[in-house]
Amino acid sequence: MKRISLPLLFALALPCAPALAGDDISKVNGSITAEAGQRYGDLDTVNGSIKVADGAVTGSIETVNGGITLAERVRAEGVSTVNGSVRIGRDAVIDGNVETVNGSIFADRGTQIEGNLETVNGSIGLVETRLRNAIETVNGDITVGVGSQVQGGITVRKANFSLSLTPGRKPRVIIGPNAVVHGPLQFEREVTLYVHRSAQIGPVSGAKALPFDTDSAPQD
Repeated sequence: MKRISLPLLFALALPCAPALAGDDISKVNGSITAEAGQRYGDLDTVNGSIKVADGAVTGSIETVNGGITLAERVRAEGVSTVNGSVRIGRDAVIDGNVETVNGSIFADRGTQIEGNLETVNGSIGLVETRLRNAIETVNGDITVGVGSQVQGGITVRKANFSLSLTPGRKPRVIIGPNAVVHGPLQFEREVTLYVHRSAQIGPVSGAKALPFDTDSAPQD
């Protein structure tokens, strides 16, 4: 009879043990917490939030009904939710896209995102963040905040009534102090566009840029 090794016996005896470094964590109902400084594979759940503590490294992070919160110095391959917001702490590195349908996206100082930022019904906010590609939304406000750099452009799509929850709302797009958007700013629907006098932007279509030189944009 073939012998079974002791390590395999222990693995079989502990099916609910915490994931080892680099392991995937997958659930249907329940939240996921990645511990500080640890290394994980993909993190995914259907009904639950996902929290990643300081300095953790993960594969892709995905949920359907739940928010995603990344603490400081996190590294992840990509971040995606359908009904939930995404908050990214300082000095994080995201190697892919950051996406949500119904929820906001915020990235704090020192963060680098190598993919796109996309929402349908949710605001997008950057503070001293570098985005390699582009920003796209339908109904969300966009703030490219102080010192942020967007290598691609910005697109606000025309509302699709089968997807949009608030088709009548006019989004606000703010390009803040010392921010840079290298690509084109394309607006397929009416928006209010404010651009700080110290900012740099690419060509604009579908809107008129309104200059401002205060710390924050005027209220409509």
